Order: sequence, then structure tokens, then C-alpha cells
Amino acid sequence: MKKLIECVPNFSEGCDMSVIKQITDAIESVEGISLLDVDPGQATNRTVVTFVGEPEPVMEAAICGIRKASELIDMRKHSGAHPRFGATDVCPLVPVKGITMEETVEYARKLAKRVGEELGIPVYCYEHAAYTEERKNLANCRAGEYEALSDRITTDEWKPDYGPAEFTDSVAKTGVTAVGARDFLVAFNVNLNTTSTRRANAMAFDVREKGRKKRKGNPLTGPFVKDENGKQVWIPGTLKAVKGIGWFIEEYGIAQISMNLTNINVTSVHEAFDEVCKKATERGLRVTGSELVGLMPLEAMLDAGRYFLRKQNRSLGVSDKELINIAVKSMGLDDLYEFKPEDKIIEYAMQKQDDTKKLVDMNLSDFMWETASESPAPGGGSIAAYMGALGAALGTMVANLSSHKRGWDERWEEFSQWAEKGKKYHDELLHLVDEDTHAFNKIMDAFGLPKKTEEEKVARKKAINDATRYAIEVPLKTMKVCYESMEVMKAMADIGNPNSVSDAAVGAIAAVAGVRGAHLNVRINTGGFEDKSFVAKILKEAADIEDKAIKLEKEIMDITEPKL
Repeated sequence: MKKLIECVPNFSEGCDMSVIKQITDAIESVEGISLLDVDPGQATNRTVVTFVGEPEPVMEAAICGIRKASELIDMRKHSGAHPRFGATDVCPLVPVKGITMEETVEYARKLAKRVGEELGIPVYCYEHAAYTEERKNLANCRAGEYEALSDRITTDEWKPDYGPAEFTDSVAKTGVTAVGARDFLVAFNVNLNTTSTRRANAMAFDVREKGRKKRKGNPLTGPFVKDENGKQVWIPGTLKAVKGIGWFIEEYGIAQISMNLTNINVTSVHEAFDEVCKKATERGLRVTGSELVGLMPLEAMLDAGRYFLRKQNRSLGVSDKELINIAVKSMGLDDLYEFKPEDKIIEYAMQKQDDTKKLVDMNLSDFMWETASESPAPGGGSIAAYMGALGAALGTMVANLSSHKRGWDERWEEFSQWAEKGKKYHDELLHLVDEDTHAFNKIMDAFGLPKKTEEEKVARKKAINDATRYAIEVPLKTMKVCYESMEVMKAMADIGNPNSVSDAAVGAIAAVAGVRGAHLNVRINTGGFEDKSFVAKILKEAADIEDKAIKLEKEIMDITEPKL
């Protein structure tokens, strides 16, 4: 499995697109990385760039971007609404796939060392890459911002981890960079129907974890309270793992609460949005929408869609597209400009960089004609998976119809749970449509390997054996999922909307067709496979699944027939 890291450098330029373009061109000059998003902000005078790739290319691309930024951005002339202390203000690495946080920390520290030594830029390591507890928090590293650097970096307490510890002319121009390793962070701004930065800030203090300084007497003008050790006392905000400030965005003519959600497993995007709505109402304000800066994970967006559907007592077993649409409309993510899921959701943005064509992305006619062509794939295995997907989709449809049936309002959640089960099954089967064709192609690739030397013959034989085993396992998986999906069709034939009982039955028929079709692929792919004990085990398991599926189909038909 490839190791993938996301890098999200923030550059202190958000107005001059020619400068931003030169920086992103430098990043893209490195082979092996995918530039996913470039998000400039005029009021903040800051651009958030997102790219992914394997660790070494990502580190090289980061160096190229930081170097170019140091050449083009002069921090002595910089101003903006966002806290900052460097031309490349922060450069976090985020583990995406196949890599641990511990490994990511090592890469972050290597990157920090290169920035300090090769580029002569002072560097603080923060978050998981920090060498001390105090430096984990970026706000501590950036205290006083750029204007405080000349005094801070020469002290023992705030000497940079790498790079020069003196405020030279070069450092005055580039400022300092914070390099870190962190979990996925969502930068999320909530729009308010006010132009008051003070009011936006007050709301940010209401919700952010750090909260606000405690005062004695008058909460606005009273003296600050200190504990017995002379330390400032804080009143915590309502949202854990959330940082926030308020600001005015001139280009849109509104104030915003700008939040960093540092752990969306602790505080999700939709929870943060609803809490800000609540605090706005308490202060006589209204939330008009929100803005996503950079990208967010697909599951976080789907969770938001489910959350808002649940509040409406509506079924959650709908398509990902519908869940995303509900989330966007509920949080007003298109308030300031069009929200494009293909650009703002990390998995979709990565798919755009992948040139591989998927069968499931074809329209129905193209899929049919591709199947009918002289190409051997897609073949029976992919069609079996697709028949199963359609069967599960019919079961899901009956569950959704039942959830919305007039007079059954109190049962919406019961049927929503069945719809979610059905969606899980048909999503798995859609994946298996392409996976079966992929398995076939792996066999073809293995047979095409060279076989001139003994080493090549051994390697080729192993590749053929591994690919064949995989080509057996994929249709077996299809059989299992098709059979398991029939629990939804049986339940819907039994307790679902009686007007749709025939749809549940057709779903069962399609699922059994998927089981039987995939079984044929299991059998033909086991022919000639050398591991006979493996073959015997697989064939028995497959035969048992088909027998159980046929029996279950009869049970569903026995439920259906009297209702027709």
C-alpha cells in the first residue's frame, strides 16, 4: 500500500494571484504530487494550498514552495486579518493513507531541518512534531506574530528548533515557518449578519475551547482574575478541540467566526455550526451561511448530511450526493460562492487526479455497450456485482418509501436503519463491479510478464498465482454481499410499504442472480489453481452461499405472493 501524506502550507499572500501562481507552479514542478486545492483570501492576505503524495515527493514539493515564497513575499510589508509570522506561515503534514502519525512526525522534522539549513529560515516544530509541550500549540509559537520575532527568536525560551536564531535582514524578509505533523484539521468559517468584528470575536470566545479571560465584576471592563499562582484565569468555551477568532471580511462585507476544528471526532463541523447558530441567537445575531477553507474528509460531510436529515425525521439511507447536498444547504456552504464537492472533499479531489476510468461512472448505455464490446472486461463477475447492487438498491428504495409513508411517521427511524443497511450493501457491490474487472486485468498483466530467465519465470508464476487467488476471492465476496443484502429485501417484503412489495421481491431475484453469477466466476477461476485445499474450501463455501440464497429467495416469495 502506498504511503500518502497531505501537506497544507499557508502562504502570507492572498491578493496577488501572480505570486500565488508562481508558488503553486514550484510545488507542481515536483513529480509524484497532486495539487488538490488553492484557496486565497484577500482580507486575510493568505492562501491555503493543499497537495498530497508519497512522503519524499511531498517533502521536496514543500521545500520548493517554501523557497519560492521566501523569494517573492516580504513580511516587512505584509498585513492581513489572520495571525501570521512568516512568508510560509505554517506547513503541516497530515497522514492520509498507509502511514502512521509517528512516521509523519519524522518526515515533518526532516522537512523542518531542511528548511532551516538549506533555506536559512527559522523553524518551529509544532503539534505532534513539537520537541516540547509548550510548542505543541501553534498559538504559543506564533505569540506576538511577526512583529514580536526580533525579540523572541534570540531568547533561550523561543530559540527556533532549526535555522538561524537571530533577526537578520534575510529573516526579517522571510519571517519564521512552523512545520508540524497533525491530524486532519478543518478550517471552517461561519458567516454572520453583522459587520462588527467585536461581536464576532465575542462569539468566537463563546465557543472556542480556550474561551475568554475571566474578569471580576463587569464582564467587559472589570479587572482580569488571576489564581493563587498569579496566572490568568480563563472561562472555557463550549466546543472542545476548536480554535477561533472573529474578523471582518471586506470582500464579502460580513463578519465571520473563523474556526480551526483540530479534531472532528471530538467536535464535528455540523456541531460547530449549530453551536454558533445558538450563540448568535443569544446575542441577537443570525448566521447566514458558512465557508470551508481548504478541504474536508468525505465522511465528515456525510455525517453532517445525516445529522440534518435526522433532525427532520427523514431517512438517512440516501445517496452520498443527496447527503452532501443536504449538508451544503443546511450549513449554507454555498452562501459566498458555489460549493463544489469535487474540489472541496478530499477523496473526490484525489479522484480527479486519478486517470483510471471506472465502470460505475459510466451511464447505463455506455456500460451496456462496453459489456457488449469485444473487450473481455467487464465480464460476468462485474455484471453479477451490478445485478446485486441493483437488487440492494431496490430494497433500499422500499425502506426509504416506507420511512416517508403517510401515517407511519413514528416508524421513520426503523425504516431509515434498514435503508442505511441497504445503502451499505449496494455501495459495497458497486465497488466490486470495478474490482472484478481489476482482478481480471491483474491476471492478464501477470501472464504478460517476461519469462526468459529462471528468476523471471519464478516471479511470473508467483504473480499469476497471486492474481488468480485474488480473482477467486473477489466474486466470492460478491456472493457474500449479495446474499447478506437479502435481509433488507426480506424485511421490506414483510414489514415495508405494501404498495412496494413487488419491488422488494425483484430486489431479491436480482440478488440471487448476483450470487449465482458470481458463483460461476468462482468456479471457473479455481480451475487449474495449484492449492487444492484452498480450492476445496472455497468451492464448498460458495456452494453453501448459493444454497442459502436460493432458500431465502423462496422465503421472500412466500411472503410476497399473498400480498400481490
